[in-house]
Amino acid sequence: MTNPLLNLREGPVARLRLNRPELHNAFDAMLIAALTGALEAVAEDDSVRVVVLEGEGLSFSAGADLNWMRNMAAASEEANRTDSLALARLMRTLDELPRPTIARVQGAAFGGGVGLVACCDIAIASADAKFGLTESKLGLLPAVISPYVIDAIGPRQARRWFATAEIFDAATALEIGLLHQVVAGEALDAAVQRQIDLLLKAGPHASAQAKALVRRVAFERDRDRLDHDNAALIARLRVSDEGQEGLTAFLDKRKPRWCQ
Repeated sequence: MTNPLLNLREGPVARLRLNRPELHNAFDAMLIAALTGALEAVAEDDSVRVVVLEGEGLSFSAGADLNWMRNMAAASEEANRTDSLALARLMRTLDELPRPTIARVQGAAFGGGVGLVACCDIAIASADAKFGLTESKLGLLPAVISPYVIDAIGPRQARRWFATAEIFDAATALEIGLLHQVVAGEALDAAVQRQIDLLLKAGPHASAQAKALVRRVAFERDRDRLDHDNAALIARLRVSDEGQEGLTAFLDKRKPRWCQ
């Protein structure tokens, strides 16, 4: 049986490649479990500095596998709840991963594939990529992935795309905030590599914790507490080994040790 996920290492970069190209990397329980396990392992591996999430073949991920969906349609409500919680665990693990993540998107990204893109810190797609939150065509909704998609594109856009199940192109995905960059297909790898290079120049701890700072600031309503917490954070970073090395290297006009 073909491994549904390839875990490829390039020095400090982990490439997690969805590997069901004959099914456009559609989700099933095995792929969900494999990707969740790989992400949990990455979270514990300090040698990993950057994670690239990508798809083998023509597509990034076309969403749910039809056979898997057929089986779940015949299962009990309790079994469907358990199955959906496994997908929720995957999305949350990716969203909160203490490593910067890049989605490399080509071809189709539908349903849960859009959820994966929304959970990544940086999302880059080829100009011919197509996106869709197509669940309502089946009488369903993108419920499990909704917190991450809404966080990426906002409630106003989500209300439209969740309801219509309309397919949209990469330019629209960029406009509504799902993507950060759209490039020609032949330039996709170079665009991803540029972001990898930038992340590897940043302090490992700083780049890994950036998303936690953004999340806390975005949702904290107590401004006094926010000021206190942010002051404590920058003070802690300034006296840390990484902060000391970064500041010293800047003043000495040299590269910090993590760039060497």
